[in-house]
Amino acid sequence: MLGNLLGGFIIIIVGVNLLPTVANQVVSAQAGNVTGAASTILGLTPLFFSLGIMSAGVALVAGGLRNAGMI
Repeated sequence: MLGNLLGGFIIIIVGVNLLPTVANQVVSAQAGNVTGAASTILGLTPLFFSLGIMSAGVALVAGGLRNAGMI
């Protein structure tokens, strides 16, 4: 139980700290030779990265509540 919480919090902290770096790299990549639909899909990368971080947080909370018997 404690290991799952600790691992989940580490994943969330690392992910949140990496989000600006991911966004900056996407902007740098879009400044290159990327146009049209590829640029749009590349622009969605930070969104899906942040959704992955949020899903890790939701899974952490759901798992904790399930272990506590509340769900």
